[in-house]
This record gives sequence, C-alpha cells and structure tokens, in this order.
Amino acid sequence: MEALFWLGCTIAIYWAAKRFYRTFNKTYLTPLLITPIIVIAVICLSGVTYADYDQGAGLLSDMVEPAAIALAVILYKNVDLLKKNAAVILASVGCGALAAIVTSAGLAHLFGLSDEIASSLAPRSATTPIAVSVSSMIGGVPAITAAATVITGLVGMIMGPLLVKWLRIRHPIARGLLLGTGAHAAGISKALEYGAVSGSVAGIAMICTAFITLCAAPWLMGLFQ
Repeated sequence: MEALFWLGCTIAIYWAAKRFYRTFNKTYLTPLLITPIIVIAVICLSGVTYADYDQGAGLLSDMVEPAAIALAVILYKNVDLLKKNAAVILASVGCGALAAIVTSAGLAHLFGLSDEIASSLAPRSATTPIAVSVSSMIGGVPAITAAATVITGLVGMIMGPLLVKWLRIRHPIARGLLLGTGAHAAGISKALEYGAVSGSVAGIAMICTAFITLCAAPWLMGLFQ
C-alpha cells in the first residue's frame, strides 16, 4: 500500500507541476525541474527511505524505455524531411558533440582538475546510459558523470529556449538540433513543445551525439592525457 501511495504521489506532483507550467509557461517552471525538487523535499520531510520510495515510484523508471521507443513514431512521420536534411543534421551534431567533449576536458585541465574528473565530465552531453558507460571506459567516475549529465540536460533545457529567443532561431530543424545535441532527453521534451519536426530532429540529434561521444571520447581523452 505504501508503494502505491508513493507512486500516486509522484504522479500527482508531476501532474500539478505540468498544470502550473502550462498556466505560467516559464522555462524555469518546467515539470522536469520542479517535480524532482518537490519529490526530494517530500521524501526528506516525511523521513521515508529512498528504498521504500523506490518500491512504488520506481515503477515509473520502467516506463523510460517504452517512452523512448515511442519517439520512433514521430521519426517515422518525418522521415522524408530527416533524409533531406541528413547531411546538415550529421554535420551539426558532429561539431556539437566533439565541442562538448573538448570543452569539458579542456576546462577541467585548465582549472587544474585531475584526469579522472576530466574523464568524468567529457561525455556529459551524451544521454545518461551512454555517458556512464563511456566514463567507465576512459577512467572516469560514473556517479560524477551521471550527475554532470543530468545537470547538462536541465541547464540545456532552460538555456535552449532563451538562445532560441535571443538568436531568433525560427527553423524547426535548427531548434531541434540545438536542444537535442545540448540537452539530450530533456532537450527532446522541450523541442516537442516547438512541434513534431523539432522533436524528431532532437531525437536524432540525441542518438547521434551518444554514438559520436562513444566513438570519439576515448580517443580525444587519450590526447588530453
């Protein structure tokens, strides 16, 4: 019964956060940011252990894979557009993914951080499962990588729409590339608010970024070290 309570509680918090976001439509009020904050606060105040909470709410984690697979529907509906712009998409994502690795590792070394920390931060722009795997391959700390990846997604999700507004980015493909490359799964969520085309491109961008990071990070980190 307690497990069902926490499952229902988490869903209710997300539903309320989503209604609040639709009412005020502010990027910093997005449910992906507000919901975890409220849930963490509720857990801390109630004194329940994370293990007890996860027995119920953890069922939501099992829905991540079906949700990711469901993106294929949007990709299929826009497959002709994606094929037509394949060269632009691959070139843009490639530059973005490589820049993320180089800047992360470069800044880490510039500030005197260890090779281990630099390796932990390098794959932060890939989606979490890939980033953690790459981190293990190149001598990083998976826990640090996971935290850095989540932070990257949240920051990208918040800053992305601001860049779209300030730089007056109107093309749906450009919006999708910006959000999918810079904020992976969180970016897809935000890109879908701009339309199906932006969401489709963001999904492709996330996948390509993960693949490029997997291939390039070990080689680039070898150069840095």
